[in-house]
Amino acid sequence: MKIALIGYGKMGKEIEQIAISRGHAIVLKIDIQNQADLTMENLSKADVAIEFTGPETAVGNYLKCFEAGVAVVSGTTGWLEHKTTVEKACSDQQGCFFYASNFSLGANIFFALNKFLAKTMKEFPQYDVSMTEVHHTQKLDAPSGTAITLAEDILAVNNIKTKWTIHEPQSKNELYINPIREGQVPGIHTIKYDSEVDYIEITHSAYSRKGLAFGAVLAAEYSKGRIGVFSMADLLNF
Repeated sequence: MKIALIGYGKMGKEIEQIAISRGHAIVLKIDIQNQADLTMENLSKADVAIEFTGPETAVGNYLKCFEAGVAVVSGTTGWLEHKTTVEKACSDQQGCFFYASNFSLGANIFFALNKFLAKTMKEFPQYDVSMTEVHHTQKLDAPSGTAITLAEDILAVNNIKTKWTIHEPQSKNELYINPIREGQVPGIHTIKYDSEVDYIEITHSAYSRKGLAFGAVLAAEYSKGRIGVFSMADLLNF
């Protein structure tokens, strides 16, 4: 498979190593120094583009890929207010768009555990749920896309919480997410159900970016030749 890397920072380099080890070829690398090389001609050399950039450029990158007939796998977060536009463009071009807030296999198992626990705990209002997420200082968005996914899965079933916030909660209806930025932490997400007598806590902690990169390459392999919008739930058959 031929892969275009849109975003060639630490994550892009990790993806490159794993992709090559699995027999794929990197035919295009785009970073901040050569953005002008993101052309239809260059994109058309690839089967799939793996996109890890920033929310300010991601949507434009997706649209270029759809126009070039190249499947897109993206882990960029912070752009979801444009989700409807992106999915319509993908459909109009009969393209492929695979998005995940977290490509780690372990994190996606954690998503499933979070949903199970949230459904169980909705019957016990004496437990107040909150979340903490810790990432490296270079991460631009807060809360993380992973934290938002976890929060929205809780809100979908919780009988009390109606929205999430990164500020001190003003009512019991707000799910507090505490975003911490420190050091080189790849990502730690903790969900806590706290009562007067005890608490229940689940945590997913990434050792490195390798798990994310491996999942992104699996997503690229899954996306080649497909049409539609997909997620890790499709890849993992959850």
